[in-house]
Amino acid sequence: MPELAPSAPRPRAARLPMTGGERLRWARRLTQLLLGLFLYGIAIALMVRAGIGVSPWDVLTQGLAHQTGLPFGLLTNLIGIAVLLFWIPLRQRPGVGTVLNVLLIGPSAQLGLWLIPQQDVPWVQGLVFAGGLILLAIATGLYIGARLGPGPRDGLMTGLHKRTGWKIWIVRTGIEVTVLAIGWLLGGQVGVGTLAFALLIGPMVNITLPLLTVPGGAAKGQNV
Repeated sequence: MPELAPSAPRPRAARLPMTGGERLRWARRLTQLLLGLFLYGIAIALMVRAGIGVSPWDVLTQGLAHQTGLPFGLLTNLIGIAVLLFWIPLRQRPGVGTVLNVLLIGPSAQLGLWLIPQQDVPWVQGLVFAGGLILLAIATGLYIGARLGPGPRDGLMTGLHKRTGWKIWIVRTGIEVTVLAIGWLLGGQVGVGTLAFALLIGPMVNITLPLLTVPGGAAKGQNV
């Protein structure tokens, strides 16, 4: 029986160059991501300077800052890196947006804390916090709507959901309550703003995200 010649490997399909519309969409996605991350940090700074309570993750950051003396922005970065390490056993894959989230929100928040004075007049505190909450909802819609990868905390939530099978709201609530309790014990600020954040941020992002999501298919290999 004659020996069969080995079959030639199939040639890879040539990758077509991006069209003008695709380049513009990518430019919009990257610009939107960077703008969203910058505004997210400024929004955090506004809520911190309002002095009436912050989000659970920022309570944790405040508590660690109180205990260690490290800057708030640096700790925001370090917590993001620590959370990202939990992605490894959960087999989550970060996107470029995930990495930039970890790197950029901390410096932006620190800049905002440097620019924005601490508030102590009740009605001003309420206005500053409301402005921060609204800006955070817009910023969240911008950076998630860019579809270049979830933030480290969002990825932790979805990863635990996939690995455990627990309902997403149970996983999110468990994470938020845990970090809130740890942050409060470490000296982070819990107040009416913390409650307002918990009640309002979900419905607000539900409005901004559909408005700010970039249309079109996601690039191969990107988390969306």
